[in-house]
Amino acid sequence: MGVPLLDLKAHHEPLHQEIMAAIEQTFRSQTFILGPEVGKLEEQIAAYCQAKYGIGVTSGTDALLIALMALGVGPGDEVITTPYSFFATAGAVVRLGAKPVLVDIDPRTFNLDPGKIEKAITQRTKALIPVHLYGQSADMGPILDLAHRRQLAVIEDAAQAIGTEYTDGRRVGSIGTIGCFSFFPSKNLGCLGDGGMVVTNDPDQAERIRVLRVHGSKPKYYHKLIGGNFRLDTIQAAVLNVKLKYLDQWTQRRQENADCYKQLFQQSGLIQKGKVQLPEAVYRISGVKHYHIYNQFV
Repeated sequence: MGVPLLDLKAHHEPLHQEIMAAIEQTFRSQTFILGPEVGKLEEQIAAYCQAKYGIGVTSGTDALLIALMALGVGPGDEVITTPYSFFATAGAVVRLGAKPVLVDIDPRTFNLDPGKIEKAITQRTKALIPVHLYGQSADMGPILDLAHRRQLAVIEDAAQAIGTEYTDGRRVGSIGTIGCFSFFPSKNLGCLGDGGMVVTNDPDQAERIRVLRVHGSKPKYYHKLIGGNFRLDTIQAAVLNVKLKYLDQWTQRRQENADCYKQLFQQSGLIQKGKVQLPEAVYRISGVKHYHIYNQFV
């Protein structure tokens, strides 16, 4: 019996009618670019992540890129991040002519080790990018303390962690300066192609990101900044608005499945023999509901 790592057909089948109705409504409205569904999604994702502002963008990669652009990262700057992440995390830094400085991870969580960051800070350091890998938050308390003390921005790469909570109940993306999410189909909340979201509590950063999203123009055809085409398609937002209603239900199922796997591995004796090392949900003891959302069981 083969069990696929991801079965999108099975995932979408119960939602087929709702999704097709949302697509049909978008087609009838003919508002394919920054239509009302985008604004609705921005409000809902911001609220879900406990942030004040949400800005829909083309992908998780572009979410990172536009966040760095909004912070003014450029040639000569350094950005501290983890070597254990998808290429886009460091790649977005390099695209702006800056240098990614890689700091090792905590082997329990695979996330950036806060105790190793300060030694990597130089006069050129502009920002930190912790990644909430596999659905578990990086240790944001000491990271934020260090960032505040050294006056550094914090961009959260939460591509795999929408809804994840830190020990104090804050949801990732709303903890640092700017949070970045991906809606790639394999994510816990995925669209039917590429899509992303930036969230922040800073009104100035939110406004700057919105301007950068449309080639830096405000009003239209008057370009104050050098931006890009980073707009989220209305049709993708419409699909995500359907799926967002079910996200907490899916997260609970993922947590239940993870507990089942752990129990079965314990019973198998493979852990005791040292042949299997299970993921460690380090924040479960804190009592928060979404201590780990298990984008992957790693």
